[in-house]
Amino acid sequence: MPDAEAKTVAFVLYPGLTPLDIIGPLQVFGMLQMFTTEFTPVVVGATRQPVPCDVPIGLSAGATFDEVPNPYAIIVPGGGGPTIKALGDTELLDYIRRAADTAEVVGSVCTGSLLLAAAGLLDGRTATTHWGFYQLLEKLGASYVPERWVENGRYITSAGISAGIDMALHLVAQLAGEQVSRQVQVALEYDPAPPFGGIDWTKVDRTMMVPMIRGWVQENLKDRPALLAKLAYAASATQERMAGEGVSRGLVAAHQEGPRSATL
Repeated sequence: MPDAEAKTVAFVLYPGLTPLDIIGPLQVFGMLQMFTTEFTPVVVGATRQPVPCDVPIGLSAGATFDEVPNPYAIIVPGGGGPTIKALGDTELLDYIRRAADTAEVVGSVCTGSLLLAAAGLLDGRTATTHWGFYQLLEKLGASYVPERWVENGRYITSAGISAGIDMALHLVAQLAGEQVSRQVQVALEYDPAPPFGGIDWTKVDRTMMVPMIRGWVQENLKDRPALLAKLAYAASATQERMAGEGVSRGLVAAHQEGPRSATL
């Protein structure tokens, strides 16, 4: 259970998520405790039983949804097919909705934004997600912006997987100050230097994942016909729409997803 005196940052656990989506920002907030005890991270789930992830490791929640009903902040991680399946998980969506109702910060990593949208929290809001899933995000009512992270009031969403660390450092800067966030970054030795440099987003074929995502939608939502119809159309229509807009490789220039600089 989290310290009742501290502001609780709840990281939502559910079966099949991508571990780095939750572990990356969780580690940032865990390291923050070296510099301030004002914020306490806690992993919450439907139960405390271990759940599988999309790599061979299991994770357990430190508290149940009922034990952390009103966190100061809630962060929802994403994943692949299991996250699409979770779009029909009423217990999970109900908790996200209830927690978000009183939370000061509502965040997501990667396709976790699909869950926020499925809970009705991103209707008409700008948001981001993993580049391969943006059409699903839009079908769920959000307006996709291809940035490393996107803020809209008390809502903050990050792009895919590793972007959650950047978003978390930005959030720490807002909550505890830039200098503290810089110290957290140094303590984590977070200084990415990928062997092949950064990604040239103008050369990324954003339709490459469509067949796989279409399969995930059809397989994981077959018992949710209304949601299946809504999202299956999005997945199947993506290539045609993108080709018509001239964005089969990269979005239009105003929406190119380049590395967003952060003064952290």
